[in-house]
Amino acid sequence: MENNSDIVFVLQGLNETRTNRQIYFTFTVVLYLLTIFVNLTLIFTIFLEKMLHEPMYIFLCNLCVNGIYGASSFYPKLLHDLLAEVQVISYTGCLSQIFVVYSYVFCEFTNLTVMAYDRYVAICKPLQYHAIMTIQKVGQLLLLTWSFSLLETIVGIVLTSRLPICGFQIDKIFCTNWEVVKLSCDDTTLNNIYGFVLMVSHVFQTMLILVSYVHIVRASLRSKASRRKFMHTCLPHLITLINFTMSLVFDAMYSRYGSSSLQDLRNVLAAEFLVVPPLINPIIYGMNLQQIRTRIRQMFSHKVNALN
Repeated sequence: MENNSDIVFVLQGLNETRTNRQIYFTFTVVLYLLTIFVNLTLIFTIFLEKMLHEPMYIFLCNLCVNGIYGASSFYPKLLHDLLAEVQVISYTGCLSQIFVVYSYVFCEFTNLTVMAYDRYVAICKPLQYHAIMTIQKVGQLLLLTWSFSLLETIVGIVLTSRLPICGFQIDKIFCTNWEVVKLSCDDTTLNNIYGFVLMVSHVFQTMLILVSYVHIVRASLRSKASRRKFMHTCLPHLITLINFTMSLVFDAMYSRYGSSSLQDLRNVLAAEFLVVPPLINPIIYGMNLQQIRTRIRQMFSHKVNALN
């Protein structure tokens, strides 16, 4: 097909959800607003409290910004489709959604890798921490996180956009690169090779995180203070990493091997990485980090007293 820009894809993920659309819509609105609320609460708490202007909290703030970014690639379109008679998306709109979704995924993983490095320096080299993790170094790591993630995504989008499309039906509630590539009537070897390169890249990032935690656990066993620091700062990071990784695994496995007869379950598993991590991450860190928990409690108590 010569002109892909004229293509309109049909999203078939909501075909079996024709009843109770209003209930699903209300539930989705609540989830989206709650996701924005918890992330903004953590962002403003870190921004307003000078004691939290430390590398770990800055990286956490970036995680929350990315959470809002990722959730906003999914919820608005889903809310529109829940009220629409036909669920369609233009070729340009589909590639745009793919760009935001995948850059969110890559940024999340890279940011978690950077956070693991920060915890490694904090626990294994505490006396050198502030000399290593300077404000310039934090800025460079943040720039690297976003630049690397956007570059990975742009290359993937360019490789996908060159393919002629011969199909129009996407068996999901949102666009993914794999679903669009499957609709191509041309050779997709280059896309498959790049997908393998991305997989190797992020397996390498996972290895870096695991190596960091081997050193962190060893250092934590040496002193009570290190064990306390591990429980308060590293445990939330590990939970976040496991939660996000499992969400991606569910989506990848079900996209390729899942049964098309269980559409509702497939929708849940496919969207989990866009729904659960952005909502749960701020709650996990808010509950586990005492400084954040104390500051949030103070903020809300002041507001309640002002209302009274």
